[in-house]
Amino acid sequence: MYLMLAAALLPAILLGLYIWRKDPVPEPTKWLLRAFFAGVGLCIPVAFIENFISHWIFANGDPTTLFGTTVQAFFVAAVPEECAKLLALWLILRRNPYFDEHFDGIVYAVFVGLGFAAIENVFYVLGAGDRWVTVAAMRSLLAVPGHYAFAIMMGYYYSKYHFIDHSKTNAVKILLVPVMAHGVYDAIAMSGSVDPLAGGIGFFVLIYFCIKLHKAAQRKITDLAASSIRNSSAQ
Repeated sequence: MYLMLAAALLPAILLGLYIWRKDPVPEPTKWLLRAFFAGVGLCIPVAFIENFISHWIFANGDPTTLFGTTVQAFFVAAVPEECAKLLALWLILRRNPYFDEHFDGIVYAVFVGLGFAAIENVFYVLGAGDRWVTVAAMRSLLAVPGHYAFAIMMGYYYSKYHFIDHSKTNAVKILLVPVMAHGVYDAIAMSGSVDPLAGGIGFFVLIYFCIKLHKAAQRKITDLAASSIRNSSAQ
């Protein structure tokens, strides 16, 4: 049991430490823990919402076509999960006196996202039975880093809107970009449940998509880290 929990939680912990070390002005630990546990607290309520939406859209059972799994990926998974994360992020940041540097949006969004990913991963790994090692390994390479990358996108545009440019475009991108990235990720990942050939091809497409996604996320990290340093120097 302890080994399973460690395997489920370790990817989120390592990614959290990575983004914390990237922060030019590290945030107080208690605020980071608030963000992380806000993400943890989302998991069960969001699961109920997703279950309700799934039964509403797919009243006759699980989807059986690629179109159906794509709808499921976006409207059952990506939209409710990213909306909930954005709500948690807003609640954490609206009265946070330490939200004062450009990079902070990424840091807090990542901790919210990793809190959600960590508890979700625990449920998946503990529920995998004898396959828990395979499930833990695959999710540590794809699903948890996926939530991390989606959170970087959200945090990047949240900070861009808050500190740099109050444009409607940036406001829309706060939610739209992570929803699109999450939806595409899940649509590819779910394709194998209805079409083995599409699933086989989709696996390689998913690897390519994840590589591109993380390169884009890394550019966002570099951009706002440099922006924070410039802002601190100007002050």
